[in-house]
Amino acid sequence: MTVAVVGAGVIGRGVAQAVLQAGLRVVLVDRSRDALHQAATAIRRGLLADRLRRPGAGPDAETLLTRLTCTSDLGGAGAAALVIENVVEDPAVKADVYRRLDAVCPPATVFLANTSAIPIAALAAATRRPARVVGVHFMNPVALRPAVELVRGPETGDEAVRAVEELLDRMGKRAIQVGDAPGFVANRVLMLMVNEAARVLDEGTAAAETIDRVFTECLGHAMGPLATADLIGLDTVRATLLVLRDRLGDERFEPAPALTRLVAQGRLGRKTGRGFHDLSARVHA
Repeated sequence: MTVAVVGAGVIGRGVAQAVLQAGLRVVLVDRSRDALHQAATAIRRGLLADRLRRPGAGPDAETLLTRLTCTSDLGGAGAAALVIENVVEDPAVKADVYRRLDAVCPPATVFLANTSAIPIAALAAATRRPARVVGVHFMNPVALRPAVELVRGPETGDEAVRAVEELLDRMGKRAIQVGDAPGFVANRVLMLMVNEAARVLDEGTAAAETIDRVFTECLGHAMGPLATADLIGLDTVRATLLVLRDRLGDERFEPAPALTRLVAQGRLGRKTGRGFHDLSARVHA
């Protein structure tokens, strides 16, 4: 079986790696050839790292990479049984991608919408197959997260849900099914916490490192809210907050000044080496 992964950013390449490791063929699609090159390099590195963590677990990296095709032509998704979309968190951009996918993919193809906050009903409306559109919210880093949010839209059919659950099972991921609403569960709660942490930083109550230590050392969280934002990408956090603000009409989701300022400065978190924290020694390609 072939799975198409649309969008070669950090999450998209992580998803592509996980699908390859599930024993399936992957067509990775992105309009940027540079993004595709970076993704192929990162996937190779990720496969090699996983081989070191789990010696003898499945085929070697080079064998798996023979099952990966990279293309800038969205038509390459046409032969896939399932398409996992991972493009930027912009409703207009995503809707355009779904309209184009709808035109090149057979009616039976299932679309998996990997979105941080946009309701699945809104994305499905851009297609002629709402019953075959399922939300699947992968968390970063994909390789290390054992579960995902599976979002059933109001018109999503049972057959599509089963197909997605089977894929996730092959990928070693547990599906936690939730209802369709802006931000679903994870980001409806998490983004508000991240935004409030950024406001606390703006107000001078504590430095970024101290804010995160309160969560890790006092509350036992694996990672503080600002470090989590750096991991996700501050541009993605800001875009998600704007979607939540507009969909819910709640000004609590208006991005905090510190977040907007850092994004404007190009300090996007781990992917650029600096965000709320200085991560220059741990940049993730």
